[in-house]
Amino acid sequence: MNKSVLTLLVMTLWVFAWNEPAKAASDAFTKAMPGYTFSFPRDHGSHPDYLIEWWYFTGNLSSEKGKSFGYELTFFRRGIENKFKDQNPSLWSVHDVYLAHFAVTDIAEKQFYYDEKISRAALGKAGAKIGKMDVWIDRWSAAQEGDQIRLKAGDDQWGIEFILNPAKPLVVHGEQGISKKGEERGAASHYYSFTRLETSGTLITNGKAEQVSGLSWMDHEFGSLLLGEGQVGWDWFSIQLDDGSEYMFYQIRETAGGKDPISSGTIIFPDGTTQDLKANDFKLTPTSYWKSKLSDATYPLHWEISVPSESLTLTAKPVLNQQELITTRSTRMTYWEGATDFHGQKKGKKLKGKGYIELTGYAGKLLGAVKPK
Repeated sequence: MNKSVLTLLVMTLWVFAWNEPAKAASDAFTKAMPGYTFSFPRDHGSHPDYLIEWWYFTGNLSSEKGKSFGYELTFFRRGIENKFKDQNPSLWSVHDVYLAHFAVTDIAEKQFYYDEKISRAALGKAGAKIGKMDVWIDRWSAAQEGDQIRLKAGDDQWGIEFILNPAKPLVVHGEQGISKKGEERGAASHYYSFTRLETSGTLITNGKAEQVSGLSWMDHEFGSLLLGEGQVGWDWFSIQLDDGSEYMFYQIRETAGGKDPISSGTIIFPDGTTQDLKANDFKLTPTSYWKSKLSDATYPLHWEISVPSESLTLTAKPVLNQQELITTRSTRMTYWEGATDFHGQKKGKKLKGKGYIELTGYAGKLLGAVKPK
């Protein structure tokens, strides 16, 4: 089977599965429910009993010559309902589809590059191990060795090869082992992050390799329901401030407008302790917009952020407006994911930081909106 035919087959399977809400919400997959107890390194690995899973890395880096960059590398696993999978030992049997997105923002050159992959878990082309973080598609990979995480992606024109070391313990988001995404039963994920990963390695842009260092952020989520009725997309923020604290905000937007009250966030203090935030504990206010010439979507790229309990106010400004991914060859979603600068003050003291913002649902309702059974 040649590569083009294989790619078409995998994409057909992905689109079919992603658009089958009844199957997606069926009892063939485990739902993320309260009471889940995380265990590591087990939960760094794959969870094939859940429908949807992703390992997500972003970071802001600088070269030895002072140039600044952002990067994103995300691996997705999407289960395929197959009642006979335990009875089919064939190497060609499809139980999961794997996808990946890779992007680099070259700030000085005002360039944004991205690529995507899709493959099935057959003959070693893609996969994710159970019990440890080791996920790959072809030569793109994220694997943990001891405390270190090693990332590889791209090619000899645009690529990364990084080593990530946690500067803080991992953080579990939400309450009772779940991060709620809606009021429906199982409308949640099991979600944790490494919020401050010291990063170093090689970055290739336009065929030129440079040594870089900086900070990354890693998310791992798994569950069996995405957006529900009345939800159109989300605005997600990861912020690493220079006082040693981090903030995660997850704002789900309603179809009728406004913020779903299920939205939430987490404060990670410099000593690694955390505090959960409810929807009314923080405010994310867009202040200016940018319209994509490629998709015609309009995204809110500048924001004002406030957390009254911390006397925190921040402004968010992207390092580059054009950081939109149109993933026609994999997830078939269009979204904005970009390196962002943050400035403001906390309790009267000025501070700044870097991070990433993800904006989904602005180019039409996301594929993957799953209705509960």
